Amino acid sequence: MARNKNTGRGLTPLELEIMSVLWVTGPANVQAVQAGLGARELAYTTVQTMLNVLHRKGRVKRELRDRAYVYRPVLSRQKAVRQAVGDMLDRFFGGSADSLVLSLVETRRLTPAKLAGIQKLVEHPKEERHGND
Repeated sequence: MARNKNTGRGLTPLELEIMSVLWVTGPANVQAVQAGLGARELAYTTVQTMLNVLHRKGRVKRELRDRAYVYRPVLSRQKAVRQAVGDMLDRFFGGSADSLVLSLVETRRLTPAKLAGIQKLVEHPKEERHGND
C-alpha cells in the first residue's frame, strides 16, 4: 500500500537526479544513466534499482533492446516542477501561494526588481511571451 501512496508524490532527490539525466540525454540504458550522473558515483545495480522503481511508479517507460532495457522519461520536467511546487505549497504554506511569495520576499530571495518583472508577467502575460520569441 505504501507504493501507491508514493506514486502520487514527488520525486526523491535521487530519483530527481536520475530523471534529470534522462531529460537531458533522452532514452538511455542503465550504463548511460550511471555515466550521466557525473560526480555522483553510484553502483550500476543502484542505478538499475532506481530506474526500476521509477518504472513501477510510472515515471519512466522501458523497452528491451539488445538484452538491455532502455529507459525514457514519461514524466516531463515541467510536470515534475509543478508537482514539487504544489507539494511544497501544501506542506509548508498550507496551499497559499501568497505565503510562499511573502516568504521569498522576507528572505530576500525575491528582489524588488524580480518582483516587478513578475508583476509585468501577471499584468501582461501574452505581451511578455511574444516579446521574448
